[in-house]
Amino acid sequence: MAIQVTTSALRDVKIIEPKVFGDTRGYFYESFNEREFAEQVGVDVRFVQDNHSRSAKGVLRGLHYQIEHAQGKLVRVMEGEVFDVAVDIRKSSPDFGKWTGLHLSAENRRQVWVPPGFAHGFVVLSEAAQFLYKTTDYWYPEHERSIVWNDPEIGIDWSIDFEPLLAAKDAAGKRLSQADHFA
Repeated sequence: MAIQVTTSALRDVKIIEPKVFGDTRGYFYESFNEREFAEQVGVDVRFVQDNHSRSAKGVLRGLHYQIEHAQGKLVRVMEGEVFDVAVDIRKSSPDFGKWTGLHLSAENRRQVWVPPGFAHGFVVLSEAAQFLYKTTDYWYPEHERSIVWNDPEIGIDWSIDFEPLLAAKDAAGKRLSQADHFA
């Protein structure tokens, strides 16, 4: 096995840790293997788009989702460290409105599988962070939605002692009770 998969606090969000082969020259690991992903995570997905962002310390992106063309995301950090969050916004789920979060960094090489039906976001804790994610559907700006990062109905503990830097669309995000949900 080249990966170890564990379940997060939300049963459908999976934490993926690759097996790293390292020596004095450096290291090597498979960042994605379709067959093993399907076997270990238990979902057979097709990724159609790769996204890469770089953000400065204190930037908070999210909580994003697409109400149509819902995207599953496989996320990881190539530089720096972030606190990554997923919120279940499927009305039929026993975990509706609950969140899970964990630290992703270049050092720990963890990845997170965020399935369709979840809002997703992260805050940068290091001086900068490069964030990469694969998606199971394309980006459609007309279907993109945002839930406000500090919604008291969700109660995410971002564990930050600063006011995050937000894009205008994220600052204008809706509360969970006002947002579009999945069935």
